[in-house]
Formats: sequence, C-alpha cells, structure tokens
Amino acid sequence: MAVYLDYNSSTPVAPQVVSCVAESLQRDWANPSSDSLRGRSAREVLDTARERVARLVHADCAQDIIFTSGGTESNNMAILSGVEWGRQHTTRPHVILSNVEHVATIKPVEHLAAQGIIDYTEVAVNQDGCLEVSDVMAHVRPETVLVTLMLANNETGVIFPIQRIGKELKAVNQKRKHRVWFHVDAAQAIGKMEVNVQELGVDYLSIVGHKFYGPRIGALYVRRVLSERIVSPVARGGGQEGGLRPGTENTPMIAGLGVAALLVSENLDTYTSHMREVRDYLLEQLLKNTKCVVNCDQSARLANTLSVGWSDCPLTGHQLLAKCPRVVASTTAACHSQAELSGVLLLSGVPKDVARTTVRLSVGRETSRNDIDTVVSDLVHALQSASITPCLGS
Repeated sequence: MAVYLDYNSSTPVAPQVVSCVAESLQRDWANPSSDSLRGRSAREVLDTARERVARLVHADCAQDIIFTSGGTESNNMAILSGVEWGRQHTTRPHVILSNVEHVATIKPVEHLAAQGIIDYTEVAVNQDGCLEVSDVMAHVRPETVLVTLMLANNETGVIFPIQRIGKELKAVNQKRKHRVWFHVDAAQAIGKMEVNVQELGVDYLSIVGHKFYGPRIGALYVRRVLSERIVSPVARGGGQEGGLRPGTENTPMIAGLGVAALLVSENLDTYTSHMREVRDYLLEQLLKNTKCVVNCDQSARLANTLSVGWSDCPLTGHQLLAKCPRVVASTTAACHSQAELSGVLLLSGVPKDVARTTVRLSVGRETSRNDIDTVVSDLVHALQSASITPCLGS
C-alpha cells in the first residue's frame, strides 16, 4: 500500500467522526429550525458542535461560530464583511494581504478590485517565506479597512507572526476613527498547532474541517466588537446561523466537525509531538541519503510539513513523484497546475532549479517511521534511476 504524505492537501476522516456522521444521518434528519421534538433535537446537535468548535479556537462564546461550506466560503464571507463595513467609512476601502495567500483569499480581493470597489496591497514575504511585521504595518493607511493573512502557508509550512501583527493592529485601532479588521485563514494550522483567537487578536478566523480529519465543511469565527458581529452574508435567504448564512444546516456534517474539533482540543499535544518526530526523522533520512535542499528552513514551520528540492536535478517534482510508486505526495498546492512553477516557492526565495524539483511531504497522525523508510527508499531509487549522482548522499 502506498504511503500517503499529502496531509496538507486533505486528511482522512477520523473514525470517531465517521461514526458520528453516520449516526447523525439516521437520527438527526429533521430541520433544526423546526419547533418539533425532532427539530429541537437536531438543533441541540448543532449547539453541541458549535460549542466544540468555539472551544477549539478559544472563542468567547459558541455564538461567535458560523458554520459554512468550507474555507473558501469562510474567506469570502470575512473579506466581504470587512469591505462592506469599510465602504460605510471610506470611499475606496484598502485591503492588505500577503503575496503568498491561498487563491480563496486572492481571488475575492482581486474581484473586488476589478469592480473598482477596493484598492489592495500585496505585502511580499522575505527570502525565507515569512512576513515581516514591519512590512505589513508600513502599508496600513487611513483607507485600510482589512488585513487578511494565512496563519501557516500550505506549501512551505511557514508560520506567519500573526500574534505580533494582531497586537500592532490593536494599537493602531486605538488611535483611528474607523477600525482595521483582521482576518486570518487558519486552514493549514488547526490540528497542527495551537490556534487561540484571543492570543492572535483576530476578528475573523477561517476553519476548514477536512484539514484536521473532519468532514468537508467549515466555519468562520467572528469576534463581537461592541456587542456586534460585523458580517455580510454571501447569500440571501432564511434566518439560519443568526441570519448570516442562510440555508438549512447540514446537521450530520456539522456534528462531525464538532467531533473533529473535540479530538484536536483533547489531543493536540500528542498529535503535534508525533508529527514533528516523524517529520524530523524524514528530514534526517533525506539529508543522510540525498543532497536535498530544505525550503524556508530558517522560518518557524508547521510540525508536519517538509518542502524539499534538489539542485542540479533534471527531473521535475512531478516526474520524481511519478517514479515513486509507493508514495502519495504533491509538489505544490492542490489548486496549482502541474506545468507551472510554484509562485509561492519563487516568492519565498527558493531558486528556480530547486523550485522545479520541489516536493511537499506532509505527514499525519498515523504516519510511522516505517512509512518514512518506504518514502525515502522510493525517492532514492527515483534519483538513482535518472543517474542523478549529484543529488544523492555519499
């Protein structure tokens, strides 16, 4: 059986989550908005899941959580909310993001700009893939209404200094007439590091279930400011989710998301310790057996992620993985074309020859040392088959 090392792309659904969803499909089929006995029972399932997701990110209360279809909707809702609020306070709102964001952040910002609604600034990461706090703050101007950033990069695993940026924005907001809202996409971070909205100082936080062994739905945390949530729905309809996300809730999947959140809340230290140990063993074996280059190795990175390439290698990352029959991994984000070099890697200071050979290896909760031995063996054989002596260790 092939070894799966593409956990940054998606994770399997935890057995406890599968059981929960299956039971809920049979039991909680009534409309949660109904006042019937079954409807109230389904609503209680939603309430429990909401409390568990709120606990996961240390929200003040369960009502700060809005269930969504996934990360893309959560990001769009947060961005639209900040911009719509900003239009009440400035003629042309200004948005700040990094130049290595996920397309679910980039595309809505570009769309709003193309319509003439906003201006935006992409802040460049440094040559090790991380954001400098001073660079972000230098672009805050009177028209700025929203800063939207990822917590951890999906390709490199680099963790951005979100807590420090949050503190700087809080200080700025104390001196401004109108607020700069702070949205963070935590898709890659949850389940791999502590995510505490209070410590991070964020106003919005995107949560993505399938990245932490949950179902393919998501949620958006929204901080209450002056007892008010600033949210603009991306759709119009019924009064579900406090009137902010219309449509009858997907009770079984939401129940599953709650269980996935509970597993992380109760076992995060165990999960991260194991993933870090296995990831470090993977790196040790790659350095021992090949002359790999570790991308962004001077920045803080997720415990499970290793982005590596080989200079002087005639194979692309895709070609290399194609020669590894027992390895399931990727080269960049799942949404990128196989033919193009990763813009994230190039913008993060990775040389072109290394970027074209880079593979992203992301371990999971069940990855073992034996799995790593299999992966390294396949990679070494792939390099040997192409007679790439310079890429092999001594």
